[in-house]
Amino acid sequence: MKTSQSGLDHIKSYEGCKLKTYRCSGKVLTIGWGHTKGVEEDQEITQKEADAFLVKDIEMVETHVDRLVKTDLEQHQWDAIVSWCFNLGCGNLRASTMLQVINSGDLDKVSEQIIRWDKVGKKAVAGLTRRRKAEADLFDNGKYEQKADKPKAKSNG
Repeated sequence: MKTSQSGLDHIKSYEGCKLKTYRCSGKVLTIGWGHTKGVEEDQEITQKEADAFLVKDIEMVETHVDRLVKTDLEQHQWDAIVSWCFNLGCGNLRASTMLQVINSGDLDKVSEQIIRWDKVGKKAVAGLTRRRKAEADLFDNGKYEQKADKPKAKSNG
C-alpha cells in the first residue's frame, strides 16, 4: 500500500519544512520535511532536495510498515500509521504494543496506543499530543486534519 496524497499532506502539515538544519524536540539534527539521515550541522538544502528526501523517507517507512503490519488496513488507517512511524521511527513501531494490537486485528483499540506516544523523555509535548490525537482521529474516522491550511517551507532565517 502507498500513502495517499491526503496522508502526505497530513505529514507535511505536522512536520513543516525547514531548509537549514535544526534540532527537533527530541534534539535530533533534522532538515527538510523531518529528514534525519546523514544530516550535518549548518547544512542547507533546496526545496527540491527537501521534497526528494521526503519521497525517499516515506518509501522507507512504507516498506517497514508493510513488512510489520499483518492486518489489512483501510487507506486512512495506513496513512495514520505511516505518519506515526515517520515521526517516531519504525524501530518504535516494531517494539510497540500498538503493533501487537494492530496485528491482533483489534483495530478499535489502536487509537489508544497512538495517543500514548506524545512524550519526549517522560514529558508530554503539546505539538506531539496534537499530532497523536490527529493520527488517532485519522485512524478511527478517516479525518485528515492538518495543523495548518497549507504546509509551507521555512528558510530558518
